[in-house]
Amino acid sequence: MTASAWPRRACLGAVAAALFASLPLTAAAQATGQKSVAVISIVEHPALDAVRDGVKSALEQAGYDAGKNLRWQYQSAQGNNSTAAQIARKFIGDRPDAIVAIATPSAQAVVAGTKNIPVVFSAVTDPVAAQLTPSWKPSGSNVTGVSDLLALDKQMALLKQIVPQAKRVGMVYNPGEANSVVVVKQLKALLPQLGLTLVEASAPRSVDVGSAARSLAGKVDVIYTNTDNNVVSAYEALVKVANDVRIPLIAADTDSVKRGAVAALGIDYRDLGLQTGRVVVRILQGTPPGEIAPQTSDKLQLFVNVAAAQKQGATLPDELVKTAAEVIR
Repeated sequence: MTASAWPRRACLGAVAAALFASLPLTAAAQATGQKSVAVISIVEHPALDAVRDGVKSALEQAGYDAGKNLRWQYQSAQGNNSTAAQIARKFIGDRPDAIVAIATPSAQAVVAGTKNIPVVFSAVTDPVAAQLTPSWKPSGSNVTGVSDLLALDKQMALLKQIVPQAKRVGMVYNPGEANSVVVVKQLKALLPQLGLTLVEASAPRSVDVGSAARSLAGKVDVIYTNTDNNVVSAYEALVKVANDVRIPLIAADTDSVKRGAVAALGIDYRDLGLQTGRVVVRILQGTPPGEIAPQTSDKLQLFVNVAAAQKQGATLPDELVKTAAEVIR
């Protein structure tokens, strides 16, 4: 090689490096043979964090290792819908092989922005009501995912088993979250059949959860919490009120029992994440998302918290404690 060839080689190398660096991160990953997955969550709390970790674990089990053959991105919107929209736009611009959207607001933000990039939702109660998919059948679109939909009749049977004298069921929720609106509608139809009535308390922001819970004092016999993200992210505020005024809390997710609810018959959210991750793997391996029907989980677990029951004036039946997957004392 002549001396004059070196500058030309150096120049060409610099140009190539500059072009590579100017690519979107995931396009750069694709240029090196990597797959790319971007994950957005509406907020960080134990249940949704468990979904994220489950997705990553499922990818690792399938041989996709972050930093090696997988470009992994994760961002939380910190409970802000505007931030979720910004993250969605950023991820869509990166053109990953799949976007995982955890919780309904995140999924709505991503689905509104792309009709081409595969979107896999998770921890969405009703994807049809949230207008993510037209039905529970394969959508034929770029969207599929895994729902955390629960059978409310089983939830209310647990509530009545723990608080048999209950007549009025309180519920704190964000009226702007589609998941919660669906649950409220279903409860209004179901509870009268069980001799129960629903008393609602609105918490549009996580900082409103404590005051909304306190507004139920003297009006309800028990409080039921679904997987409303505002409520779950500020669950300690709800627990404080329940302890202060001795109103039992019955939850829809098992992580809330560890944080102070009396009981929950719910989904293990890490398992939900693993299930979601397996859907992502299918897409990375070539299956179009529109050919995969939205899924639900049927792996329900019973968690009980004996100490919380004592603080909130509830009595846990011995047979219930004996059948629990986990007992917090």
